[in-house]
Amino acid sequence: MITDLRLQHFRSYADASFEIEPDVNIVVGPNATGKTNILEAVLVLARGNSYRAKDAELVQFEAPWARLDADTIHGARTVKIERLGPGKAVKSFVIDDQPLARLTQQRSLPVVLFEPNDLLLLSGSPDLRRTFLDDLIEQTIPGYAATRRHYKRVLAQRNALLKQPGRVSHEQLFVWNLRLSELGGKMVRERAALTQRFAERISELYRRLADTASAVVLEYVAQFPLEAYETTLLHRLEASIDLDRARGFTGSGPHRDDLRLSIDAHEASISASRGETRTLVLALKLLELQLLEELRSDPPLLLLDDVFSELDGKRRQALVAFVARYQTFITTTDADIVVQYFTGGNIIPTGQQ
Repeated sequence: MITDLRLQHFRSYADASFEIEPDVNIVVGPNATGKTNILEAVLVLARGNSYRAKDAELVQFEAPWARLDADTIHGARTVKIERLGPGKAVKSFVIDDQPLARLTQQRSLPVVLFEPNDLLLLSGSPDLRRTFLDDLIEQTIPGYAATRRHYKRVLAQRNALLKQPGRVSHEQLFVWNLRLSELGGKMVRERAALTQRFAERISELYRRLADTASAVVLEYVAQFPLEAYETTLLHRLEASIDLDRARGFTGSGPHRDDLRLSIDAHEASISASRGETRTLVLALKLLELQLLEELRSDPPLLLLDDVFSELDGKRRQALVAFVARYQTFITTTDADIVVQYFTGGNIIPTGQQ
């Protein structure tokens, strides 16, 4: 839980401080006045990175550095971002007077972000759904962030070799195929385990939110059987080298998997109505909130970035009922839409310097 927040040379804020309440904090202002910047600052302090920009883009224009400070019930947190040049920056952390180069899962604060792009979770590309799973696993499984990071590097290296003008031998690629298979196996098992955990709960939660008897099925769609994923992926990578070389990228692995939701045996991405889609996405975000509360020692922070107005009255009521016990930050251009659902919410006007 955060008790106060200070932003220096961060995005649109030269120097601004905010008192934060333990329950609901409503960030109000017209568009382009820095509402989302406050939520972004909380996310960087909690998780170590932004969901919409690289580190260098977080530093205010022409400023040499940016700094975020927050007091929490467990102590002080600081993030420093120093500009090194065009598009380059270095980030460091100080947690309870201990300097850190990287924010590990154990040192992070659990946080759930719900923003407009999440409403495309079902209809958008599979990468959105994979990112949803991976971001949550990073917050709950120590070491997964490193596995995910290493997988991306190995995949990028293999793809670079495939594109080289001179033919790279199968022997040269084997070491990358082997490493990609090992890391891929770890990733898909964690993703499948999380999906199964959600699958056991989502149907009942959806029925409560939508007031319906419909059944929801959630599945992790992997290219290969989980019990032999590493071996099968390695064989596929070895067998498809010429095909991958022709198309210039790796066609097999966790980066090609997907998450599938169905309502009454109909795939949601194809047949779900607008209301059904919003209810499913809301259910996934609430399950994320519940899981973090169960697996982390602290209740998660909840960041609602301009999505309250996207929900109708029934879904707003359902969301309010769930978030009552969490420290919540809500951005809005119209406080009246939000305030009527909360008693005594802390109003934070944007544009403060």
